[in-house]
Amino acid sequence: MSSTIGTLGEFGLIARITARFPATDDVLLGPGDDAAVVAAPDGRVVATTDLLVEGRHFRRDWSSARDVGHKAAAQNLADVAAMGARPTALLVGFAAPADLPTVWAEELSEGLRAECAAAGAAVVGGDVVSSDTLTIAVTALGDLRGVPPVRRDGAAVGDLVAVTGDLGLSAAGLDLLRAGIAEEQPACVAAHRRPAPPYAAGPAAAESGATAMIDVSDGLVQDLGHIAAASGVAVALRQAALRPPAALVEAVEALARAGAAPRSPLDYMLAGGEDHALAATFPAGTALPPEWTVVGTVAEGRGVTVDGAAPELPGWDHFR
Repeated sequence: MSSTIGTLGEFGLIARITARFPATDDVLLGPGDDAAVVAAPDGRVVATTDLLVEGRHFRRDWSSARDVGHKAAAQNLADVAAMGARPTALLVGFAAPADLPTVWAEELSEGLRAECAAAGAAVVGGDVVSSDTLTIAVTALGDLRGVPPVRRDGAAVGDLVAVTGDLGLSAAGLDLLRAGIAEEQPACVAAHRRPAPPYAAGPAAAESGATAMIDVSDGLVQDLGHIAAASGVAVALRQAALRPPAALVEAVEALARAGAAPRSPLDYMLAGGEDHALAATFPAGTALPPEWTVVGTVAEGRGVTVDGAAPELPGWDHFR
């Protein structure tokens, strides 16, 4: 008979999980005390938090526990990078039914550990409780290393608009899973299960003088709309600069063959959720880091346009 977290008990589960989390140079005191101690050489700490709820953000029949761990860490670490900071630590809240297999919790921990390693961070503590609904709550911390945080309200008329990371693949992967044809385009499904934020690109953008930046988690148009609203400007995108990757085109073709009524590749790029790419604005003439691609400009006005027209594309909304 396989072990469950209920039979293991709260403290047995905590011991089993925390043994999997190595420390980094930023961790002065890791899991095991009332609180962790994390170095903050800059004197300022970037902090963000997010939730994953089973049935809303993931399904256990579509994603492995390790996938969920990667995703839970990535969506928070990406927010730290979007401020121009280097991720340092995660705190993880874990609420689960008592009959959840222990191996699921262990594999979740492995996913968290591996994603932290990719970003240079570490899991330093958290909490475990019993719950009817499987939920993972993550708080991420980061270090600005002496640079100002890159906020959403700094874009100015004449700035360049640039992006880095994959756009549209995650949403297409979700539609492939819904249609039951995940095998048709594994790269898109992988992007949905395990997003790969360009962590180093955030601090690189800050060092290059980015005036505003955001994690693209709810769709490019919607998230750039947050920058436009906060900065009191308009964002003008150029369709020709938004070139869909081959994997996205193949996914759309597969969905069409399956009669799944897909969106166009461009629509996925503009309105797909859970990309965890980065979008930023830079002063005109800036030599952008190599991983960034210019896709438009900042103009006078309000909102986001594509080739001069306002796209009617819904982004992600947790209450719709």
